[in-house]
Amino acid sequence: MDQLDLMPPDGGAPTDAITLAHYAEQAYLEYALSVVKGRALPDVCDGQKPVQRRILYAMERMGLAFTTTAGPKPVKSARVVGDVLGRFHPHGDTAAYDALVRMAQDFSQRYPLIDGQGNFGSRDGDGAAAMRYTEARLAPITRLLLDEIDEGTVDFIPNYDGSTEEPRQLPARLPFVLLNGASGIAVGLATEVPSHNLREVAAAAVLLLKQDLVSDDELLAVLPGPDYPGGGQIISSPTDIREAYATGRGSLKVRARWKIEDLARGQWQVVVNELPPGTSTQKVLEEIEELTNPKVKAGKKALSTEQTQLKTTVLGVLDAVRDESSKDAPVRLVFEPKSRTVDQQELINVLLAHTSLESSAPINLTMVGADGRPTQKSLRQILLEWIGFRTATVERRTRHRLGKVLDRIHVLEGRQLVLLNIDEVIRIIRNADEPKAALIERFSLSDRQAEDILEIRLRQLARLEAIKIEQELAEKRAEQKKLEDILATPASLKRTVVREIEADAKVHGDDRRTLIQADKRAQAEVRIVDEPVTVVVSLKGWVRALKGHEVDASTLAFKAGDGLYGTFACRSVDPLLVFGSNGRVYTVAVSLLPGGRGDGAPITSLIELEAGTQPAHYMAGAPETTLLLANTGGYGLLAKLGDLLSRQRGGKSFLTLEGDAKVLPPVPVQPAHTQVATLALDGRLLVFALDELKLQPGGGKGLTLMDVDAASPLVSVATLATSCTVHGSGRGGKPKEEVLRNTALVEHVGKRARKGRKVEGLLKVLRVVA
Repeated sequence: MDQLDLMPPDGGAPTDAITLAHYAEQAYLEYALSVVKGRALPDVCDGQKPVQRRILYAMERMGLAFTTTAGPKPVKSARVVGDVLGRFHPHGDTAAYDALVRMAQDFSQRYPLIDGQGNFGSRDGDGAAAMRYTEARLAPITRLLLDEIDEGTVDFIPNYDGSTEEPRQLPARLPFVLLNGASGIAVGLATEVPSHNLREVAAAAVLLLKQDLVSDDELLAVLPGPDYPGGGQIISSPTDIREAYATGRGSLKVRARWKIEDLARGQWQVVVNELPPGTSTQKVLEEIEELTNPKVKAGKKALSTEQTQLKTTVLGVLDAVRDESSKDAPVRLVFEPKSRTVDQQELINVLLAHTSLESSAPINLTMVGADGRPTQKSLRQILLEWIGFRTATVERRTRHRLGKVLDRIHVLEGRQLVLLNIDEVIRIIRNADEPKAALIERFSLSDRQAEDILEIRLRQLARLEAIKIEQELAEKRAEQKKLEDILATPASLKRTVVREIEADAKVHGDDRRTLIQADKRAQAEVRIVDEPVTVVVSLKGWVRALKGHEVDASTLAFKAGDGLYGTFACRSVDPLLVFGSNGRVYTVAVSLLPGGRGDGAPITSLIELEAGTQPAHYMAGAPETTLLLANTGGYGLLAKLGDLLSRQRGGKSFLTLEGDAKVLPPVPVQPAHTQVATLALDGRLLVFALDELKLQPGGGKGLTLMDVDAASPLVSVATLATSCTVHGSGRGGKPKEEVLRNTALVEHVGKRARKGRKVEGLLKVLRVVA
C-alpha cells in the first residue's frame, strides 16, 4: 500500500491522501518529540523532567511543602503517586514512583527534593520498598522551586484531560539543572548532567550577572567542576574539565577517596569512605571476587594466562576485604594487606587499576532550552539561559506584586475616606435602598472601594484602626515605589536577582564534597623479575621460556613430529614478536610464556590470528633492537622492535605484502653492521650499504632491496660488517657454504635494488648469514 486514502462516509472520492512514508515519518517524529520533551530531558529553566515537575507540584498542592515555621506530616507515597497519575501524568505508576524514589535518594541527587520516610533503596542497587510502605513530603529546599508559583511567575497549561492546569515550568530560584544534574535516554538524544555545588553554581550565576564579559577561566575559578553526591575525587586535568564544559560533552576521570588506618603491632588497613559516581560497595566486592576467584571464559578450557597472573598479583598484596558500611558510615570498605610489609601505594594502585574505585564519569549537557528545543549546551549557555529565565520570572513576580500592592492601596484609601466621614457613611447605609451606588456617588468611590466598605466589620471602625490604616498605607506606598523602581531600572532588577541568589546560597549552601585534584590514572603493572631467559620456539609454534642463556639446543625435547624453530636469548621483561603470514605482527610478553620442562603452550592460545593466516616467524629481544624486515618480493625496511609492539591480541598491521610475497625471517641489526646482503633463489647475491635504508616506524611496503621476480624471489637477507657466509649445496646435493670476504665480497657490492652477481661454487642456495 503506497497511500492512505481518507474516504468520506458516502463512499465518494477520497478527500485527502498521504503517502505511507510521509505518515510514518510524521508519526515517528511526533513520538520522538514526545519522548525527548515529555519524558527524558530536563528543562534548563527549572532542571526538572515533566514527571518530576508534576510530582513536586502535586505534593505542593497536597500541602506537603515546608513553611517558614514548620514542616508537614508525610503521607503515603501511594497517595502521592495516585494524585500525580490522576491529575497530571497519564502513565504507569511505576514510572511515577521510580521518579519519586530517585528524588528522595541522597546518593542519587546532590540536593534531594523529597524527604522520604522508610526504605528508599541503597547505593548498592537495593530497590525501594513498595509505595504502600513508604511515606514522603517535600524537602525544605523545594521552596526554591515552588514558593513563587502563585505569583504570576510561570505559565500554566491544561493537563492531559483538560480538567485542571499544571505549570509549564517551576519558578526556580537557582539553576537546579546543574545542582542535581540529570540522566536520561531519549530518541536519538541522551543526557548526562553531573551534579554541582550550590554555593559554586550561585557564585557563577552572580558573576555572569555582575559582569558582561567573563572568560572561561574566570567562570571555572568559581565553578571548578562537578560535585557528586558520594564525594570522591576528580583527577582529570583542568584542561579536560574546561573542554567538557565548553563543548557540553566529555568524560572525567574519577576515583574513590580513602585513608590509611594504623592498627596494633605495625599493622594497617585501607579504608575507602567515598566512592565515585555509579560505583557501589557491592560492585567493588564483586570485582574483587572476580579477580581473586576468576571463572573460565566461555569457549575456553582453562583460565587464561592473564587471569592467572592478575589473580597472583592481587592475592600478592590483598588478604581480605570487608564492607563495614552502616547508618553512621554510609561507605566504609576495608581492605587488609597481605602483610604489613606490603607497600601501601602498591596496594592502592592495584585496587584503583583493576576495580571501579577508579572510573570515568560522562558529561553530556543536553537539555530542553529556553526556546523549547533540545540542544547540547555549554556551561556558559546553561547559566545564561537560566539567568534570562530568572530575570523574566522576577520581573513577572514584581508586576504581580505591584498589582496586589496597588489594589491594597486603593482599598485602604477608600477606608481612610470612610473613617473621616463615618457618621455619614452609616446614615447612607441605613437609609439608602442601594447603599453601594449611594456611596459611590457621594464620595466618588470605585466599585472595589465601595464593596470593601460594605463588607467592613464594625470592630474596624475604632480609632486605632485609622492609625493602622495610615501605617499600612505608608508601608504599601514605600513598597510600591520599590517595585516600580525594579521594573523601571534594569540595574535594579539585576541587583534584586543577585541579592536573592546570594540569600538562597547562604541558607541552603554547603561545602564541596568532591575533591578536584589532577592526578595520573592508576596503572598497576604486573611486577616482573628482570632476569635472563631463553625463548624456545618449535616449528609448529609451541613456545616456552627457560631461565638463563646457557641453554643447549640439542637437549631440548619436542612433541612427536615437531622440532626446533629457534632460540632467542633475551630478558624476562622483553616481548616476543610473532610475524603472521598476512603481514600482521603480534606481541606476547615473554613473562607470560610457560616455563619448566614441558612442551610449552601453542602460540595460537596467546594471540588471535585472522582466519586463514598462520604464524610465519618469531623474534624476541629488547624494544630498542633494530630489525631488518623483508619479504620474498624484494622489498624491505628497518624498524625498531618497539615499533612493532601492540597491546591487542589481534596484533597490528605492519608489513604490506603484494601478490604472493611472503615474510622472511627478521634480522637483528648489530651495532657493528654497516652492510646488507640479499640472496635470490637463483644464487644472485647483492651487498649494499645499510644507510641506503631508512627506519620506518609505521611499517608499510618498504624500499626495493634487490631486483627479483616471481621465478627467482628473494630467499634470505642479512646484515654484516666485513664478511658473510652463503649456505647451500654443491654437486650431488651435498651441503656446502661459501665464505665471502675482501675481494670476493667486493664483487657482489653494488647499489640497492640492483640484480647482484651469482655466488660461485654453489648449485643451490639456502640462506646468507653474517
